[in-house]
Amino acid sequence: MLKLRLLDQFFSNKLYNFLHNAHMFIIFIPSKQKLVSMSRPKNNRIVYEPPSYTEFKPAGVSIKSLEEIQLTLDEFEGIRLADLLGMSHEEAANEMGISRSTFSRLIVKSRKKIANFFFQGKSLVVTGGNIHFRQNIFKCADCGHMFRIDIRNKMATCSECGSNNLLNLAGSFGHGECCRVAYLDYKDKE
Repeated sequence: MLKLRLLDQFFSNKLYNFLHNAHMFIIFIPSKQKLVSMSRPKNNRIVYEPPSYTEFKPAGVSIKSLEEIQLTLDEFEGIRLADLLGMSHEEAANEMGISRSTFSRLIVKSRKKIANFFFQGKSLVVTGGNIHFRQNIFKCADCGHMFRIDIRNKMATCSECGSNNLLNLAGSFGHGECCRVAYLDYKDKE
């Protein structure tokens, strides 16, 4: 009985409340109005290459008037692997460096967003995420030529016209050097 009273005092004084929930531990500190979450960080997923196009909308409707759906790069890659290339969930998960169950959850979430885009008339924008690219796409701003290169390589001039006015698609997502380093680390583990 004394233990219950002490516990009751502990919680009623609002010093600390602890809540344990499956894979994460959350600490509530009411007196300081602060929440500390100690969830596991997401692993970076492997995406083959950046998308050539990142914004989609219904024809004839101004994008300003549409609600936006954000599809992350790993969700985009999941759709490419499962639906475009026809890979099994196991094969696609191995390609992305994640578990099959994680891939299955990812693909369900992706398909729901795409269905929402089609049937609700919203815009779809491909955005960042915790990923690393294996390939990169460069587009020459002068001649429009697009070419793919291994992420470990750098490119300074267009192979078609010699221009140095290049758009780095991986760079537009904030990637490049981090992917080169991650690729080398990944190959060392194999």
